[in-house]
Amino acid sequence: EVLQNHVLEAKVFHTEYGTGVAILTGAHRFSLATNIEDLKLRRMPEVPGLQRPPSCWAVLSQDRVTIVLLAVGQDLYLLDNTSCSVVVSKPCSFPLQEKLCEFNSSIRSPPKQMVWCMRPRSRQRAVVVTWDRQMMVVGNSAEFVLDEDSYLVPELDGVRILSRTSHEFLHEIPEASQEIFRIASMAPGALLLEAQKEYEKESQKADEYLREIKDQKLLPEAVSQCIEAASYEHEPDTQKSLLRAASFGKCFIDKFPPENFVRMCQDLRVLNAIRDYQIGIPLTFTQYKRLTIEVLIDRLVLRRLYPLAIRICEYLRLAEIQGVSRILAHWACYKVQQKDKSDEEVAHAINQKLGDTPGISYSEIATRAYDCGRTELAIKLLEYEPRSGEQVPLLLKMKRSKLALSKAIESGDTDLVYTIVLHLKNELNRGTFFMMLQNQPVALSLYRQFCKHQERETLKDLYNQDDNHQELGNFHVHSSYA
Repeated sequence: EVLQNHVLEAKVFHTEYGTGVAILTGAHRFSLATNIEDLKLRRMPEVPGLQRPPSCWAVLSQDRVTIVLLAVGQDLYLLDNTSCSVVVSKPCSFPLQEKLCEFNSSIRSPPKQMVWCMRPRSRQRAVVVTWDRQMMVVGNSAEFVLDEDSYLVPELDGVRILSRTSHEFLHEIPEASQEIFRIASMAPGALLLEAQKEYEKESQKADEYLREIKDQKLLPEAVSQCIEAASYEHEPDTQKSLLRAASFGKCFIDKFPPENFVRMCQDLRVLNAIRDYQIGIPLTFTQYKRLTIEVLIDRLVLRRLYPLAIRICEYLRLAEIQGVSRILAHWACYKVQQKDKSDEEVAHAINQKLGDTPGISYSEIATRAYDCGRTELAIKLLEYEPRSGEQVPLLLKMKRSKLALSKAIESGDTDLVYTIVLHLKNELNRGTFFMMLQNQPVALSLYRQFCKHQERETLKDLYNQDDNHQELGNFHVHSSYA
């Protein structure tokens, strides 16, 4: 149905199962999948009499149930797995006990977009509404004039406003920033910031500001306010100013724990690096903390920003297996896909860069090379794999059975040798198999041991092929006793 009627509109949503996608087809039917990693498209029930696309619709997910809410004229419908039900038949009959908010925009045309704007601290929400060149924040009645057509993207702590030439972020000013930067503020953080500025000017006012904070025993609070406010700033100069004030203030506190200050300096340095226009990941501090450093590193790796990812891991002193080793492995897997260089050059470059870095699996990189159709490169990369047990499965997959047998014998792992020998026995015809064993005395000896206990008749064939009359005679003696 989707192929025949095409997709009119699609929405991405998030559930307990992962990232989902819902689509509206040309036949005005809805289908959705709750997890794109395991794509199972489910067709929703039909909306009676729907002859045109709904004026608006949204996907709601709660308690492992995903539903579609849509508006058709003055009616509101809910689609779940089994049925379509009318929620509102008239605008005035919405089943609420109290009016949450009423707002008159005095604009007759319908808005282009309406999105939630979260306030992470208070968990309250405002609604941001846009028309062609106008934007309103319903909740505090703020109005903005837009220079050009813009698109809103709601996020957990605000709304991004994207246009052809600009990228802005609308959010509630955090309490710490309000306290410090409010005009004529007497908050501890504001006084400490002024004290530090006066100290740099070598003015005695610095001492007066400090005494005022000390007398009220608010110096620890002032330092914490400056550290917190720095986290919400995007301009490095403002960040530095606040952190200098915090550093200045903590000099006058006995046994002030430095961990928060040090961590904030590290986090801001990372954030400033990824916010650079050449990188283009303008995360807020709140988003960065929710995302975690591990996921941020994954994003950098997927964008092939390997040097920056490695520098961040080294700067934050992340464990090699979680950080640098993992990044280098991703880099190597990307490197093998480059067709403009020879197998020797690529293999050498990867080995030069990776060396014996802990946590690196050359067999995984070789597997990626093989999947890209570069079998010879995969074999060269396997030469750098110190664990024979890791080499063998891929060699078998590449139909390089003889090489796999040699590697297994070199490892000294008899179980591994047995595995290869039995694999060859099933893969080759009997004569070729016996001839191969003649060139591998260790494998032949082990196979003989296996045959003594499991396949006595095969043992007789082996002695015959070797013209080993002594053992053949012994075989017949044993057989006669049996």
